[in-house]
Amino acid sequence: MTSTLLHPADSVELEAHPAPAASLAPADHCRFCAAPLRVTFVDLGTSPLCQDHVRPADFNRAESFYPLHAYVCGQCYLVQVGTFVEPANVFRSDYAYFSSYSPSWLRHAQQYCDLITERLALDAASLVVEVASNDGYLLQYLVAKDIPVLGVEPAGNVADAALLKGVPSLRKFFGSATALEIGQSHGLADLVVANNVLAHVPDLNDFVQGLRLVLKPEGVITLEFPHLLKLIEGNQFDTIYHEHFSYFSFWTVEQIFAHHDLILFDVQELPTHGGSLRIYARHRAAQSARLAVTTAVPELRNRELTAGVCELDFYAAFAGQVRETKRKLLEFLIAAKRAGKTVAGYGAPGKGNTLLNYCGIRTDFIDYTVDLNPHKQGNFLPGTRIPILEPQHIAETRPDFLLILPWNLRAEIMEQMAYIRDWGGQFVVPIPEVQVYE
Repeated sequence: MTSTLLHPADSVELEAHPAPAASLAPADHCRFCAAPLRVTFVDLGTSPLCQDHVRPADFNRAESFYPLHAYVCGQCYLVQVGTFVEPANVFRSDYAYFSSYSPSWLRHAQQYCDLITERLALDAASLVVEVASNDGYLLQYLVAKDIPVLGVEPAGNVADAALLKGVPSLRKFFGSATALEIGQSHGLADLVVANNVLAHVPDLNDFVQGLRLVLKPEGVITLEFPHLLKLIEGNQFDTIYHEHFSYFSFWTVEQIFAHHDLILFDVQELPTHGGSLRIYARHRAAQSARLAVTTAVPELRNRELTAGVCELDFYAAFAGQVRETKRKLLEFLIAAKRAGKTVAGYGAPGKGNTLLNYCGIRTDFIDYTVDLNPHKQGNFLPGTRIPILEPQHIAETRPDFLLILPWNLRAEIMEQMAYIRDWGGQFVVPIPEVQVYE
């Protein structure tokens, strides 16, 4: 089955189409429109799961590596990787990602809560549902405003952390079935929030259908996700990993939501994660004046079309950029090691594991990395087996270079670790290409 898509030259009023069945597309077919996938976006070889850190007891055991090959759909232009590991095997009870360990991300979440509370006039009579609510990093700020909330978080250990913040959490994956369950048990939502989860969903159609089913007739959905244009412009290939099944332009997201009778009525461009979009969606039939389509929607859509998001040539040069970035990073590290310099890493993010595994960087180049998250400390990075230590280890060993793996948090990390300059240490940022900061 393939869906009927809006051609770029057609009317800007997107037409609804029958919702597809809630099932995954066949292998080697687009997970949205089911068209065959034939065009490579970038092939990053093979890699283990980026958050599957190796425990000391398992150090001598083999890891599973999976192809990390991204394609672009020739019909809907969705960039995507294959589904090799089911989400249930990723978001387990020992899932290592906790949103609250990033102060800048907490500030971002609090600012959003203040903005959306005022914009939608949320109060004690409202209901806010957050999909992939993690450790309560966002909903805690709405709880403080006495606004009823419900988190949906499949990773049990992370949901436990949310409960300690007073955030009720449903420990399930989200889709149409979970949406119907929430509607029956809690009622429909005035606001549905889903930050940095759309990329993690293998069954896009069932997920978006669920967003529609759990939303009040005049309710609002907001989602945040990395913007494909920024990924390409910024050479952010390391944000591609198995846990991120899809990579979105605004144009493609419009097609997906319109397919489920949802209209994107506003969009904001954000600096988070190297450049993200925050989209606002509503039911097509919603009539409230506050839900009218803003000028930001056609402006971004037209800018993307001008850039070429609906032309396969637009995607063709990316793989060459990636290979050159790999060469430059390896050249820097080889020169540093030959000069007798020491290199340590900062952070154990998913993007760092794509970068290190694709480039073949192990302890022959990087002695160790550090991370604030105690759930990662004491383990080893997947694939490369680089040890993850506490941040204080930097002061104890005084490396000449500190390679910042979560480059999107560069400013925060350089401020936090400014003391490395006391011994002449320098910061290294690998994306979009190697840059050294004193």
